[in-house]
This record gives sequence, structure tokens and C-alpha cells, in this order.
Amino acid sequence: MQLSVEPGDEARPDSVSVVARSGDRGRVLGYAQAVRRPRGWSLEVVLDSRAPDDATQIRAQLISAALDAAGKRGAGAVTLWEPHPSPHHDEAARAAGLAPTRDLLQMRRPLPVGLPWSVGVRPFVRGQDEDRWLRVNNRAFAEHPEQGAWDRAGLEEVLSEPWFDPNGFLLHEVDGRLAGFCWTKVHPDERPPLGEIFVIAVDPDFGGRGLGRELTLAGLDHLCQQGLTVGMLYVESTNEPALRLYEGLGFVVDHVHRGYTRPA
Repeated sequence: MQLSVEPGDEARPDSVSVVARSGDRGRVLGYAQAVRRPRGWSLEVVLDSRAPDDATQIRAQLISAALDAAGKRGAGAVTLWEPHPSPHHDEAARAAGLAPTRDLLQMRRPLPVGLPWSVGVRPFVRGQDEDRWLRVNNRAFAEHPEQGAWDRAGLEEVLSEPWFDPNGFLLHEVDGRLAGFCWTKVHPDERPPLGEIFVIAVDPDFGGRGLGRELTLAGLDHLCQQGLTVGMLYVESTNEPALRLYEGLGFVVDHVHRGYTRPA
């Protein structure tokens, strides 16, 4: 097998990709892509369903090559994410020098929820709410490895994505201060289409008021109004308060995304 390292878009030094090709016909067997995040690199690997029996070896070589390529672009911890992890994923990650460190649970529930909520919300307004949102988000997620290090450039990039809908970015204010938010996202290509609670948080100054539950219900109701019948979110397996909240609202685990990390 040959591995060809593609430098990616020269205009985007924050991304690298690696392709695995068969040695005979040059057929693509899989690829890996690493993207720089505020606190390190996020790595994903995809293999062709027709990959040979040594798929674990191919995966390990792709991971190693992507780690090397990312290292040449700058320091930072690298986290490989694998949906539906299996012992083969664990083995390939270990062979590349990565250790499992996080399990991110994807949870789902049917819509509508049918529970009342009363918190006042309004849509996000571009050109007005960016800095206020950044302050609350980064305070709420100060210790989170990815979510707590957003900056204005990163936020603007996401706000420019085709999927962004300000009407699904719900803000709750108290006496003129942003107290919390529920940012939703629609996945129309999934089967069935999914309505995601993309990011949800409450400013620490407003904790203990039940705003997390209220904002979750507000977001789910908004998604239901878009015609969606399934709500979805991600939560760390170790976040017991959030798990209790979501389980109490009828969410159940659909599958796991496992994170494997190499220290900086």
C-alpha cells in the first residue's frame, strides 16, 4: 500500500489530509483529515467499505501519517474521533500512539416533547450579539477542550455556513444581560432528518435557576416547529448533571463517538 500525503488547500494551513492508495491500481482505500481547532487538532478517518482485511493496519497508517502532517503545521494536542468505536478502532489508535480519553454520547428523543416551558427567548442578531455570545460561551465552557476557546473569527466562520439559521439560535436575556442560549442545527440529509441542539449553555452567574432545562425545551420546540420528528444532541459521558437533565427529558443514547488523544 502507498500513502500519499496531500498538503490540502494552501490557503488553509489549518487543515491537512492523507490518502491511502492500493499499491497496484492506485485505488483509494481511505483518507484522514486533521483540522486545527482553538486548542489543538481534530482528526477523522474514513475507510472504503471495500478495504482489504488489513483495514486496521491501513487505519493505523493513515492516523500516523496525518499526525505527522499536522505536526509539521504546528504544535497542539491531536484528538481522533471515531463514531461507533470498535476494538479495531481501539487497536488502530493504540498502534498510532493514541489513547482513548473521551466518550461523546449522541442522544436522541422523539419530537414533540409535550412539556411546558416559559423562558423568554429571541433570535440571534448578527452584528449585535457576537461578542456577548462569545463571553457567555467561553465562561460557561472555560474548562472544555474545544468549546471554551471560541474567538470572533471562528464564530464568523460558523455563522457563514449554509446551515446557519438565526431563528434557531435562541438567546435568553435577564435585565439586559445574555444569561443563556440554545443554538440549534438541522441535518436534513440524515434519515430521518435530525434537529440538533448544537450548543447550549447558561452563564455561570445565572446558574441554579433551571435555565438549562428551559432552554433545552425551547430549542426542541423550535426544531419541532420546523417539521422535525427527532431531536439530537451530544454530551460528554462524564457530564453527570447534563446526563440527568437529558435523560429526564426523554433522551436515550443512540451511539458513542470516542476520542483518542495524543498529548501536545
